[in-house]
Amino acid sequence: MTSPERGGGTAPAVRQLLDFAGRAVLVTGAGGGIGRAIAARFAEAGARVAVHHRRSRDGALALVREIRGAGGEAHAFEADLTRVDEPARLVDAVAAAYGRFDALINNAGSYPLVGLLEMTAADWDEVLAANLRSALGCLQAAGRRMAGAGGGAIVNVTSIQAFRPAPELAHYSAAKAGLEMLTRSAALELGPKGVRVNTVAPGLIWREGIETAWPDGVARFVARAPLGRLGQPMDVADACLFLASPGARFVTGATLVVDGGVLAAPAF
Repeated sequence: MTSPERGGGTAPAVRQLLDFAGRAVLVTGAGGGIGRAIAARFAEAGARVAVHHRRSRDGALALVREIRGAGGEAHAFEADLTRVDEPARLVDAVAAAYGRFDALINNAGSYPLVGLLEMTAADWDEVLAANLRSALGCLQAAGRRMAGAGGGAIVNVTSIQAFRPAPELAHYSAAKAGLEMLTRSAALELGPKGVRVNTVAPGLIWREGIETAWPDGVARFVARAPLGRLGQPMDVADACLFLASPGARFVTGATLVVDGGVLAAPAF
């Protein structure tokens, strides 16, 4: 059953809200971790998935085989998004492969640890290039193509560290905070062209070996989170799926925090 919406035609049926059948979706940094889960979830929803990687070629190809084995459509694309011309080349390659370009999930990034007073200009530039400038390049390339095609959706993956800093990650926190404001600026400028732009801000997300590599950090996060656990990659993936879907058709310039309630917990 559908219902009229003022200025928006009719709402899709409930069963269609997360249906991405036939749509082309690019997920950057999808060779492993959160990106892998995002790409797999979109494939499950019927999307034709572009699995981007920079160094994790084996992981990207394994995911492509997994998606195809389940009856889906996926291709791997390699690009160094910190290089000025690479984001546009990547977006063009995806559009050429699928004949369309419907959604971008800007997930690629890095987070090396370095103390504030020890941080060099090179450290700073490297992290901002990987987490902010690369996202801008992809957003611009995708935004131009979507605007020309009548619309689309962009989801930028940030972090709760955009709002609350952590030791030895000043450059990362600054980059993610910048990506939050870039998202709002893009939502303002691209909205009239039918392009929605939102962010997902994860908290601490489980990855292989994290409990042994950082036991005290895991313990602190779990103790602080009202939901009492680490996040899972699929928690982030489902948030991205929602924001790129028709279910979020009137949502733009927003941040969906996926942190088990950590930012809602009292500071003292």
